[in-house]
Amino acid sequence: MARPFTPKVVTANDLVSGDVIYLAVDGSWVRELCMALVLSTQEDADARLFEAETQPHIAVGAYLADVKAGDHGPVPTHFREAFRAKGPSNRPHGKQERKEEVPAHV
Repeated sequence: MARPFTPKVVTANDLVSGDVIYLAVDGSWVRELCMALVLSTQEDADARLFEAETQPHIAVGAYLADVKAGDHGPVPTHFREAFRAKGPSNRPHGKQERKEEVPAHV
């Protein structure tokens, strides 16, 4: 029996900067998880992932990441995605500098 579908977002890395990016409702790429489109069906997730994979000039390594609803938008359900949502950990800048609260493990 197939596993039940859980909500997901499409994530990738920006080709130029390497930043973590997420597919938004309008098909653009955003750098904040709270602005990502949450996908609620496997069919929609597959279609949006395909859309992302047709943009190698913008996004590389696109895949689906599990999320759950949070107070301010989607929240990662896996520690890897929580780390990615926080931004680079090698020096405090960008997302790290703003000290956004993203749970390390949900």
